[in-house]
Amino acid sequence: MKNVYVYRNPGADTAPVAEQLKEKLRAAGFTVPEEFGPDVEFACVVGGDGTFMHGLRECGFPDIPFVGVNTGHLGFFQEFQPEDLDKLVDIIRTGDYRVQRHRLLKATVRTEDGAVHSFRALTDVIFRGSISKVTHLNLSIGDNFIEKFSGDGILISSSAGSTAYNYSLGGSIVDPRIALLQITPMAPMNTTVFRSFTSSILVPPGLDVHIFPDRNFKDSGYLIVDGEEYYFEHVEDISVDLATDEIQLVRLADYDFWSKVMSKFL
Repeated sequence: MKNVYVYRNPGADTAPVAEQLKEKLRAAGFTVPEEFGPDVEFACVVGGDGTFMHGLRECGFPDIPFVGVNTGHLGFFQEFQPEDLDKLVDIIRTGDYRVQRHRLLKATVRTEDGAVHSFRALTDVIFRGSISKVTHLNLSIGDNFIEKFSGDGILISSSAGSTAYNYSLGGSIVDPRIALLQITPMAPMNTTVFRSFTSSILVPPGLDVHIFPDRNFKDSGYLIVDGEEYYFEHVEDISVDLATDEIQLVRLADYDFWSKVMSKFL
């Protein structure tokens, strides 16, 4: 018998959908624990894209199938609507679904006091300044210095995050079957004094991206990981690469990425 965990956002509109899903799962013979644990074999997330990413993080990015029920807005990661709960329970029972694997991002922040902070993300990692002024950052890819960037900040996304904030910044949409990093500038400056790249850069796995705040300006700022903000002072270095671990995103058997893109964006 399969243990199915249901995670939801705290919104009042989501609670009835989550409770209805739990009732249908129990009626179908599944065990539905109230807390996530090592015995959970399948997870359902009720909410929007933000809730989906938050649920993954709260559960520790486990290597089990995750499926989304959309009660939010865009719902790019979600495969089901609230009226599709019977169909969802049926595909969990029969296994009639596909698993779309996404490699996670790993980010490491090193500060002047020697502390090391590690994060994982599904979609993107952003570093920007802590005040409303231009941020000056040194960018390297692997062992190669690329440039001194000046602007609002730098976003680094996975292919899964290419359709999120990256897309709003003018970055490329990437098929999730391609494992890569995409570096996208945020409001880059291009003057006779400050010269910054203005288009996104695609980087293959195995080449980590390094960001070094310029010491002549301000070396503190926010690291934003899948929308979650973390403030750091006296940053020495931020490094981002693709992790070896993956998440399993449940899709229907007839799922097609580009059809999803057309339905959500075009």
